[in-house]
Amino acid sequence: MIGTQVVLVPFDALRARARALHALGGRIQFAYAWLPDNDAPEVRYIASVPERRDFKMWIVRDARELPSLAPILPLLGWYEREMMDLQGLTFTGHPEPYPLVLRGSRPHADGDQSEDPPPSNSYSHLPDIDATDVQQLPFGPIRADVQELAEFTFFYVGEHIIHYQPRLFFKHRGMESCFEGADPRRAVVIAERVSGVGSAGHALAYCEAVERAAACEVPPRAKALRVLLAEFERIYNHPHYLGHLCHTTTLKVGEAQGKLLEEKAKQLNARLTGSRFLRGVLTPGGLRRDLDPGTWLGDALEELREEFVAYAERLENSESHLDRLITTGILHARVAFDQGASGPIERASGLDRDLRRDHPYALYADLPLTVTVLKEGDAYARERVRMAEVEASFVLCQRVLLLLEPGPVHADCIPLPRSEGLGWAEGPRGSVFYAVHVGADGRLARVKIKSPSFSNWRAFPFTVHDTNMMDYAINEASFGLTMAGCDR
Repeated sequence: MIGTQVVLVPFDALRARARALHALGGRIQFAYAWLPDNDAPEVRYIASVPERRDFKMWIVRDARELPSLAPILPLLGWYEREMMDLQGLTFTGHPEPYPLVLRGSRPHADGDQSEDPPPSNSYSHLPDIDATDVQQLPFGPIRADVQELAEFTFFYVGEHIIHYQPRLFFKHRGMESCFEGADPRRAVVIAERVSGVGSAGHALAYCEAVERAAACEVPPRAKALRVLLAEFERIYNHPHYLGHLCHTTTLKVGEAQGKLLEEKAKQLNARLTGSRFLRGVLTPGGLRRDLDPGTWLGDALEELREEFVAYAERLENSESHLDRLITTGILHARVAFDQGASGPIERASGLDRDLRRDHPYALYADLPLTVTVLKEGDAYARERVRMAEVEASFVLCQRVLLLLEPGPVHADCIPLPRSEGLGWAEGPRGSVFYAVHVGADGRLARVKIKSPSFSNWRAFPFTVHDTNMMDYAINEASFGLTMAGCDR
């Protein structure tokens, strides 16, 4: 696969490779299965190693039954369970051998005529607690306000949470299957709709994957404008996050001001691109059309930056708000690493990782990028990381406007049959990956999506156990999670 260093790995050597990667401080970014033409399943593991810009890809062929790597690399637990549910693979020795996506049933292996039990929403894996003072609270999947579907089970004594179990994947949207059979040059419209708050990040990662499959070179002006679009998405996402966090701490004025800044940022998006969510601009090979920032955009960005800085200072001086954030929902660095936390979540827990710097794409290699890393791992650290990222995004945008030169914004980009590519982007909520496989007919045969919330939802429960019910909503808001990142 173009964009990666490919290694064929026998299934009996997987665990040794996983231990070696762990010893190096490397990390599996995601894993997935697909069926090539011979219908023998392949499992692919995408890994990164510190101080290496290229990704490693382990390919295991004829992968119907593999040893589970989750005991060594815990973040793989969900990916393996997803493959067990959706592709019917088996991972022996898995520490959580129960369905993740499906409800009590899995695909049958070829020739297996046995019947599944009827689908069930029960939790067969919940802990068996025999204590009269422990209460169980199932909450969801329908929740108040405009909330995506999810079900949470709390075991608690008084206000003290002793165990928490989220259950996601209530909607099967079929996003990955929507790509199958599509023209690679046009399917970016699907990527833009995987997650509404990450339209540009998903579209950019998809385009990068197709471009690597086609071995095409994006023009410099298009690369620069792609950075502008990606940072615009960060600039409107984080104020929304801050406003929602203020909502959970009952700082109503802070909520209103954060969402007003989000609205102003979206209006800039619309004025520049015609879309508040930055859709309809990115395409494999560059941009659909040129954008004209003119002289107005730099002034508008500076005005918005000044408003944001004043807003952030007011939040930093709101003691009632800070009291609810400090020491709430601590995610320790070891847990963040092991469970695969991504984006601002991992950087607030002391992990210095950012795809824009570590695996640069678009024009990021030529730009001065400030990556803020904090060690406290609490809700307050997650807020401060996002505040710093917004200010860094304003700096990047102004630098792009200074470097922007006239020129074309699109190059021909037609992937060859049976080609494949890997694309990535650092979205506002974390890393986004797309693995693209082009079939013999030149159309998409398989597209695998890795969204940041798929990683961060796995890490989140570790911050809930042994906390209290009054802090739960604040803690969840501090993670900035979405269900669309899981309900594919």
